Amino acid sequence: MKSLFDPSAYEEIKNRINTLTEDSTPSWGKMNVGQMITHCQFPLKIALSEKPRKVKWNPIVRLFKKSLYNDKKWRKSLPTAKQAKITDNRNLNEEREKILSMIDAFYNKREQTEWLPHPFFGHFTPEQWGQLEYKHLDYHLEQFSV
Repeated sequence: MKSLFDPSAYEEIKNRINTLTEDSTPSWGKMNVGQMITHCQFPLKIALSEKPRKVKWNPIVRLFKKSLYNDKKWRKSLPTAKQAKITDNRNLNEEREKILSMIDAFYNKREQTEWLPHPFFGHFTPEQWGQLEYKHLDYHLEQFSV
């Protein structure tokens, strides 16, 4: 599984994001391109947060944990967490700047060994964090055919 901590995957994701235009349309789902880029910031914010957080234990959610960082592709039109749903219009260029900055900040933590737990899925290894972030971005970039 590719990882956002790998230099080539990091550059690949950034290049793919930079190919998006206001005219980019999804192959599935309801979000437009600006909304999608804003949505993709949500998991990066969780990973980059340094605020201690309590993990909400949910055994059903935990059943899907391994699918977040394995090689198996996610099915199209997966449900979105309520907190990560973006319904208002967003400016692609502004949101692109934000996410590229967040991707850089995440990549710069590649040597970090201790990570706070994810609020829904609990603890991830650094390797799993890198894979999770890559997989989520890849999923949505494929949604927009880039």
